[in-house]
Amino acid sequence: MEIRPIFSALMRNKTAPVLVATQIAISLAILTNALYVVQLRQEASARSSGIQDEASVFQITSESLKKTDYNEKLALKKIEKQILTHLPGVLSVAEVNQMPMANFAQFNPLSTDRHQLNPIASAAVYLSGDSLINTLGLQLLEGRDFNASDVIEYDASQDDKAAQSTIITKALARRLFPGVESVIGKSIFMGTGEKAEESKIVGVIDSLQTPPAEFSDDAQFSLIMPLAPALPRNSYAVRTEPGQRDRVMKAAQSALDKNLNGATIIALHTVEEYRKERYRNDNALSSMLITVSGLLLLVSASGIVGMSTLWVAQRRKQIGVRRALGARKLDILRYFLTENFLITSIGIGAGIVMSIGLNQILVSHFEISKLPIIYLLAAPFIFWTMGLCAAYGPSWRAASISPATATRGF
Repeated sequence: MEIRPIFSALMRNKTAPVLVATQIAISLAILTNALYVVQLRQEASARSSGIQDEASVFQITSESLKKTDYNEKLALKKIEKQILTHLPGVLSVAEVNQMPMANFAQFNPLSTDRHQLNPIASAAVYLSGDSLINTLGLQLLEGRDFNASDVIEYDASQDDKAAQSTIITKALARRLFPGVESVIGKSIFMGTGEKAEESKIVGVIDSLQTPPAEFSDDAQFSLIMPLAPALPRNSYAVRTEPGQRDRVMKAAQSALDKNLNGATIIALHTVEEYRKERYRNDNALSSMLITVSGLLLLVSASGIVGMSTLWVAQRRKQIGVRRALGARKLDILRYFLTENFLITSIGIGAGIVMSIGLNQILVSHFEISKLPIIYLLAAPFIFWTMGLCAAYGPSWRAASISPATATRGF
């Protein structure tokens, strides 16, 4: 079948084909970018926090209702650790100032030389006088964990400290020392200038997400320092035996309340709760974009069905004449499907250009990478398939019109 007569027929009545092609172009541009955003959001929400078996880890915080001095804070922290450590089902306890994906974050700018004008990166600083590697199940790639001599205890209300040793993530090591195979023993500085505190890297872990869990590589810029500040509010990460977390959480709250005579405010949070809350808006956005994409495909398909149905009604006599002159059902069906394929192809071509343009806008204004070529290759097949399926019903009805019925009234 020649394409030129079909194309010429479309040009004589351009309004409907142009509207349908425009609808397909806009739908394709929005669909490709929307689904790509959904993919990025889902990948981000499924990223590893660095914590092994998140379902077995929770955070418990206690805040004293009494005004206490430094020694009393240390004593209280020791009592709380002992209570938590000796609970049945508890494998490890470590004090910690913040947790991955939580709503509280402590960051520090970092440099590799005091004389640098600007910091190289900003990292989430996890403080603990215990082994976070054991409690969170972090993967140590090289170097060592902290030992007792590394830990510094101090009164946070009187002074601020910087540790002489630190453990950093693999991503942070690559940012601070690009191309360096091993960073063990290298120094980093908390900020820039002569007053920047120096700390030596003693270990590198595979990953530990920051509390904000950014969508960029910054989400893995974290470090751990062996600092144990005495604060009115104590926070601990607790690892339990598999399946025992919920029971241990209840037992921990009850034990602290009982042993401390209700003189503290207890709060508990699971890592799963932090993850769910952190990505709540992103999951809602993904659901909305998927719904919008589905509606766009439905509207586009409805437009094609409506256009095909209208054209069949307008061409009943033309179809009848062609049938009377010997055209087969297959010829009529092929004619209408080819016509639809041409309109869809024009819309797809314009849609690809619009899709690239829309993606450039998103790249320049938001934290999003360029649209992968696979989306531009897959989208045409989706719309071609949708177009042919939508046009098949009206086209088959057109092919089924008998010559006698279609030419009645001549």
